[in-house]
Parts: sequence; structure tokens; C-alpha cells
Amino acid sequence: MMTNEVILEMSGINKRFGATRALSDMRLTIRAGEIHALMGENGAGKSTLMKILSGVYQPDSGQILLDGKPIAIKGPSDGRRAGINLIYQELSVSTNLTVAENVFMGSEPRGRFGLVDHASMRMWTNDVLKMLGAPFNADTHAGKLSIAEQQQVEIARALVHKGRVLIMDEPTAALSDRETEHLFRVVRKLRDEGIAVIYISHRMAEVHALADRVTVLRDGGYVGEMTRDELDPTRIVQMMVGRPLGDFYQHKAGRVPGRMMLEVENLSGAKVKPASFSVRAGEVVGLAGLVGAGRTELARLIFGADRKHSGEIRIDGQPVQTPDPLSAIKLGIGYLPEDRKGQGLFLQLSALTNTTLNVVSQHARAGIINHKALEKLTQDAIARLNIKVPGPAGIVGGLSGGNQQKVLLARWLEIKPRVLILDEPTRGVDVGAKSEIYRIIHELSLQGVAVVVISSELPEVIGICDRVVVMREGQITGEVSGDAVTQENIMTLATHAGEPAANAPVALQAA
Repeated sequence: MMTNEVILEMSGINKRFGATRALSDMRLTIRAGEIHALMGENGAGKSTLMKILSGVYQPDSGQILLDGKPIAIKGPSDGRRAGINLIYQELSVSTNLTVAENVFMGSEPRGRFGLVDHASMRMWTNDVLKMLGAPFNADTHAGKLSIAEQQQVEIARALVHKGRVLIMDEPTAALSDRETEHLFRVVRKLRDEGIAVIYISHRMAEVHALADRVTVLRDGGYVGEMTRDELDPTRIVQMMVGRPLGDFYQHKAGRVPGRMMLEVENLSGAKVKPASFSVRAGEVVGLAGLVGAGRTELARLIFGADRKHSGEIRIDGQPVQTPDPLSAIKLGIGYLPEDRKGQGLFLQLSALTNTTLNVVSQHARAGIINHKALEKLTQDAIARLNIKVPGPAGIVGGLSGGNQQKVLLARWLEIKPRVLILDEPTRGVDVGAKSEIYRIIHELSLQGVAVVVISSELPEVIGICDRVVVMREGQITGEVSGDAVTQENIMTLATHAGEPAANAPVALQAA
């Protein structure tokens, strides 16, 4: 449990990347045996501060004290030797290696004659995986793991070298509720063993469930901290954004659904049973369900990213074919994928390239691209979506998660979509960016766009959607609308409770 023993202090920490100020006179105090939440909007400096603490970055100025003594952390190896381990927000699993090889990468135990001790690697890895409740073992090839399972590998890597301070940067972003609960038990166990856990999360419920103390950052600076008995979500959000947030979700007032824009009839694929639903122009329809329910797979069938087995898609009343994404784009269908880094963005390229990728051909004549036109499109998108980037030439890989998401969203807005499918549009983004994305979704609906939102956060689904279609095990099990859009009704359809007859989805409406 938390003690009054301060084991780590950071003070006067400053860091710039070119003209961008990432941290300004930042400070942080960590005690032994505590879970210390670090909160702030994307771009507030949380990850930068932790990369300085773990030796990935070097501060321009400032001091780090460990047990009251100054320490120089010149690289990640120095951080590990000091007992400081970081679980990165970005996955860094090598898919060509086994789980054990990933866990011990760069720190393999050696036996006789200096040879790698594979037996010990497997044993220690399996011990940690068991503690995490992972459904795979040390010998599993990492390329066969899902994103959520790869996240567990990242966590296992840090726990094997648990040391004295463990930094977790958005560790549950890709985990299911069950996997998250396993992780919470592990985090509490580490705290009880006297380890300090620095926990970065945008999810207020997680912070409330775990944190002994919270430090809030804004614009690279220290705003304040509070203890567990002082935790107040409203106050935390106001400290993070620097203003009262008001109603977090956009109200649905003013939305008047128009003609039928998207109709899906008996659409099936490898992991989707015959599915039928519709979305009107100006309507926001949610796709809800537990992890693995088939929501993403259904979206990919509509977009042509996966091959359909049967069924029909109609846009504005006309049957259409989407054998591939290019065909879908030409029909005015946009799809923002769940994995923005792996499937959406080109992280080494500029905001201009990422934003205008789908419309370059519209601004070229005789093979010559009109770069001024593309630059103006990007500048307009930056202003309209409030993207924090130095300019059109700014590299997307250096942006915060929320700003990366808005760049990807800007790309799809450039095609002037009639149908826009958003798969986990606010995953891994802060409350400020979430609010802005909700605003954009609301404005799109007012412009007559048919919007489909896939989200694992039920308050989000309820807050922004006019209707919710629920899936389970690859099948649509029902639909809720009006006052019937409640967590209880959605979860009833998403689980086996009140299971409908085969091929007979349940429709729940307001009285």
C-alpha cells in the first residue's frame, strides 16, 4: 500500500522538439507502493515526460531524484537498471518472434558458455502470462496474436523486469473488459508489493477504480494533483482542458433523418452471419456488442475490405457493388478503421499527404499535381478540425493520438462522403479531442451524411447515436431506439440474456 516514502522526484523538466514546446517546468512526485494516475489531453506532455523518466528522451533541463539522490538516465538501459520500466502506448511487438523472445528481447538470460537460457525465458514468461490471465503461452508465435493479445505481451515484458517504478501508458486501450479486470488485479498486486505504478489513462472510470493520487498536466505544464478522497471527475476534466466542458456529448437536437441512404440486406462474410440494417441521411446509428461480436467485420464487408459471401448493399436506393475499398470510395463510402496506425495513417508522411490521399487525382492534370490546391485543402482541414500540427508539412507520426485521429478523419471528409463508418473513433484520445470528434459527427449528420459509429464505450454509443444495432457472435441480435437506448437494453442484446430466436433480431423502441 501507499506510504509517505518519496522514491522519485522530477522537477524543472523542460523539453522542446524544434519550435514545439513539449514540457515546461514540469514536476512530478512518486511514492512507493502507490498507483499514481497521470492525466491530461493528448499533447499535454504525459508520454514525453515518461519517456524522459525511462531514458528514451533527454530533458533540455531539470533534475530527477531517485531515493533523494540525483540520477542521470541516459538511455532505456539506464532506466531499467534503476528499476524504471515503461509499457509503451504504441505496440512494439515483433511478429516474427515467439512471445518469450519478445518479452526478453535485449535482455535474454544467459546460461553456460554465454548461451541464451530459453528454458528460463519460457518459464518466467509463462508465470507472468498466467498472472495476466492471457490465453496463450510463451511459445506462441506473436504474429498469430490479436492486437489485445499483443498488448498483453507488452505488459508481460515490463512485469518480468518489474523493478521499483512501472509506467503504464494507456495499457487497456486494446483490451476487453475481462482482460482489463485481470490487469487491474495485477496492478493492485504490484502496488501491495511496494512498487510504484504510474498509470496514464483517458478513461475516468479506470482512474477512479485504481488511483491513489492523480497529477494533471496541460500544455506541457503541471496543473495540480489530488488524492483519492479528492477525486472529482468534473474538476479533473476542467483542469485538463482549462475550461468548463459542459455537456460532454453533443445533443441530438436539430437532427432530422432524411431518405434512406445505406441499406444492408443479408450481408454475410467469413465471420458475419446474414446481417440487415439501414441508416438514413442525417442519422447516426451505432453498432454495439462485446469484443469479437463481428462489428468491425461487418463494416469491412460494406467497405469492400473483406470479401462478402452473400447479400446486397444499396446506396440512396440503388444496389451497388463494393468489391474493393476504391469502389466504395467512388460511391461515397468512407471507413475510418479501428487501428489508425496500422491500417489508416502513414506515420512517416506529412499531414498534407495523409489528408489528401483520397483526392489527389482530383487535383492533377496531365499527371501534374496541383500542390497549392492540396495545401489549401489541408490548411482548411487543420482549421476546421482544430488539428494541432505545425502545418501541412508536419509529420503525422509526431502528433498526439487525438490529432492523428483528426487527420485521418479529415482524409475521409475530403471525399464528401454520403456514408461514413467510424470504427472506435475516440479510442486512445483525450476528453477534449473526444468532444471535438462528437461535434464533427453531429455536424456531419446535420449535413445529411449517414454515419455509422462502432464503439465499445456504451456511454458514448448512447450519447451520440439515434439508434443502436447490436451484434453478438457475428449476428445482429436486435436494435434499440429512442428512450430504449440504454446500457441495460444494449447489454441484454449483446449477451445471452434474453436471447432472441435464430434470425429474429429484437427491436426495442421508446414507448
